[in-house]
Amino acid sequence: MAAAGAGTGLKGFGFRRLGKPEELRAAEELQRVASGGSHEAPVPLPVLRSLPDHGGLVLGAFADIYLAGLSVGYLGWDGPGLYHYVHRFVVRPEYANHGLGRALAGYLRTEVQQQGLESVRGVFDPLSSRSAGLVHGRLGATSDRYLTHYYGQSLDPEAVDKESDRLRFRWALNGPGVEERLAAAHGPPADPAFAEAPAIVETETGESGLRVPTAVVEPTAPRVTLEIPFDIELLREHEPTGARRWRHAVRDAFRAATDLGYVVVGFEVRKPERERRGFYLLEASPPAGSPAPPPA
Repeated sequence: MAAAGAGTGLKGFGFRRLGKPEELRAAEELQRVASGGSHEAPVPLPVLRSLPDHGGLVLGAFADIYLAGLSVGYLGWDGPGLYHYVHRFVVRPEYANHGLGRALAGYLRTEVQQQGLESVRGVFDPLSSRSAGLVHGRLGATSDRYLTHYYGQSLDPEAVDKESDRLRFRWALNGPGVEERLAAAHGPPADPAFAEAPAIVETETGESGLRVPTAVVEPTAPRVTLEIPFDIELLREHEPTGARRWRHAVRDAFRAATDLGYVVVGFEVRKPERERRGFYLLEASPPAGSPAPPPA
């Protein structure tokens, strides 16, 4: 096992590759426990066992002997080169606020770099502020493509949100500021360049007291923000109609933005009047061959 917290900036946890049958069974169970509202089937033990023999990585984060976090991924290829694709990345709910996601991502980065790769890619539910905060707020990854119905419609009769839209991200492991982001105890400060950026999803407080979208505006400014619910699981439980409204509003906003060349470059949680609200930060890509716009 890697030394507790080695290279991760987090004490009290150990990180290692998984391979023993009992570890892989625990990995299966953790996927079920930590799936949230995704309704995605866990990666089964035979696949978990075979991945490391063929370029994949099955990594665990342990609190003592207790599996607390899991990353499952494999080699990807897009023509120009190879990268690591993260298929599942989960943290046990009771450790969600311990910085374990960031630490596990740091360990993943080390393992991927040892394979000679420089990029990690993956997808996540764009309505998940926790995932967005890790991927874009903490790791500094970017996203340029919104994938509608990526896994098709959920067949779970109890699912409130049966749609499986995903946001694709790319994490440059040797990009500027990556080391500092992973080492920091807290996320980066608010980006002043986005302080006055217009919102492309307009919202209001619904009857339940939870915020819901009211309109989507086509982006025109060089920098814009795109709001998502701070806690989508709370909405699914207490205001399912509002959760579906969020799904469609965020889909429309992202498709409009990405069609115009906008790229997600960050994520912030803002706290106006004691209310926590999550915002993607998007920048317009300059036309091919044009210099990037100066910072605001």
